[in-house]
Amino acid sequence: MSLSRREFARNSALTGAGVALTGTVGALATAPGALAAEEYGPAGHGHPHEPGYGPLLPDPKGVLALPKGFSYRIVTHSGVTRLESGETTPSNHDGTAAFEGARGAVLLVNNHELKGPRQNWPHPVPLTEGLVYDPAASGGCTVVEVRPHGGPVAEWVGIAGTSTNCAGGATPWGTWLTCEETEDRAGFNGMTKDHGYVFEVDPHDRRANRAPRPVKALGRYAHEAVVVDPRRGHLYLTEDASGPNGLLYRWTPPHGFKHGRGRLRTLADDAGVLQATRCFDTGGRFVDDLSRATRTGTVYGVDWVDVPDRDARTTSVRKQFTGEQVTRARKLEGMWWGDGGAYLVSSYARDESPVPHDGQVWFYDPRRRTLTLKVLLGVNPDPGADGAFDGPDNITVSPYGGLVIAEDGEGVQHLFGATDSGRTYPIARNELNQGTEQEPEYSEFTGVTFSPDGHTLFANIQEPGIMLAITGPWRRQPR
Repeated sequence: MSLSRREFARNSALTGAGVALTGTVGALATAPGALAAEEYGPAGHGHPHEPGYGPLLPDPKGVLALPKGFSYRIVTHSGVTRLESGETTPSNHDGTAAFEGARGAVLLVNNHELKGPRQNWPHPVPLTEGLVYDPAASGGCTVVEVRPHGGPVAEWVGIAGTSTNCAGGATPWGTWLTCEETEDRAGFNGMTKDHGYVFEVDPHDRRANRAPRPVKALGRYAHEAVVVDPRRGHLYLTEDASGPNGLLYRWTPPHGFKHGRGRLRTLADDAGVLQATRCFDTGGRFVDDLSRATRTGTVYGVDWVDVPDRDARTTSVRKQFTGEQVTRARKLEGMWWGDGGAYLVSSYARDESPVPHDGQVWFYDPRRRTLTLKVLLGVNPDPGADGAFDGPDNITVSPYGGLVIAEDGEGVQHLFGATDSGRTYPIARNELNQGTEQEPEYSEFTGVTFSPDGHTLFANIQEPGIMLAITGPWRRQPR
């Protein structure tokens, strides 16, 4: 049922111009140099305790700067550590989720964002027998088992022969949905099968991953991330694309469908309904692009519009809509389910969008059918200087309050936190310089996720491909 503009405007008036916040992350403000709603004031003002863990200390090993009392362990390293089958760990680590394993172990499913033919990459995902979708493709996922008390690490292939595995999402039933951020078809870029799909990977049951099959019901486009509404059964998906900008999608399962391990791969290609967002403001006016929001606390009503051809047989899904049919956004990236809704990221906007910014985090409330802007980062004037944050990408909801965000911006790269009331603080800084002393280059952070017990924060340095386990005196953050 559509949420009428008149109904939304009336409800918004009753809740104070639509700024009625839900979830535990209130109206998150911003990092240094960012735009924030005036009512929240500058970071640190009027609060008795500063958030975070103090300044970041340089790493003598030149890998990861952390606050005092924190330490890291390298879990996997592309070209250095090895899989159970003997090959080296694949490169370009991306989206990751952590699951409870046997005897206190943590199982992590780790995407490897490798696009195009295998010969283009020195460390592609190995073509393990029975786990290959397209033998020409270089990407896929590995499963990493981290045993307690610093025990040995094991790693094996979860799926191979997929392309550009960027983010994805964990399911309530304990599996990983890996997303292909590409629209390559068979015969293009060396591929032998169509790509741009979502696949399910089971970290607990290796047999369940054999003969991989794409979940075509979720559409074929440049998938970024996905979350599952555990109550209603909907899946929400982001698209990282431009020319035109990408879309936020919702998939509604067919009547009578029951979620569970391996159930998605049994669906017909046209099962359920795939839809894209169409937003409007409190005055009932259509919103063409999410970059239009220039204040945290902005709330948009959401309608859902059916996708005409979800497999994009002749036209990319996002290009099947014109004019005022849908609401777009540049670089729709990471997602995480928490507080009864979906957090989702738009990394930045430039000339292709109505209003430039260096990052947004939105919260979709399925009950109210609204999108609320939680974080808005202004354009960073000096990305090479430490201190400001830009380009949010992968995110996770922290067990200690607020969000933890992986930075994929220009210049210096961080993991940073955002408290419930909107203050931000650094957690880590990438010190692995892949450039020169005169022109340093630092890869983005990806795959930020906490262990099931909340004691360890896992994150990746995408290039060359390093998974890190960060431990320390975590504590509940002030609001």
